[in-house]
Amino acid sequence: MLTILPSQSSICACQQAVSEPYRNEVMADINDACLRLAVFEGTYRWYSHPDSDELFLVVAGTLQIELAGRETLELSEWQYAVVTAGTVHRIRTIGRTANITFEKRHARTVFVDAAES
Repeated sequence: MLTILPSQSSICACQQAVSEPYRNEVMADINDACLRLAVFEGTYRWYSHPDSDELFLVVAGTLQIELAGRETLELSEWQYAVVTAGTVHRIRTIGRTANITFEKRHARTVFVDAAES
């Protein structure tokens, strides 16, 4: 588990401390939203958040966001994109990647089979 200070933390230090192949956890709560740090390598499954937009900000590495039936976005360090509520998507890394997401704290996640995307 990451050690988070009450109001201040180093995102860089937190992501560098991750040794597992996948970690995604809340770093801070902001009103009814949260700031998450995800560190992983590989491809995550297709999903959507029906009731929340999701902002991705790449801290390290390269992240691809595949939008079902649409284009694939590729984000490098310090680039961001917003996936609007209800959009089916999946994320894929190019090597080890750390990204920050900002979304509703208890956003519902709906997983989708590849055939449905």
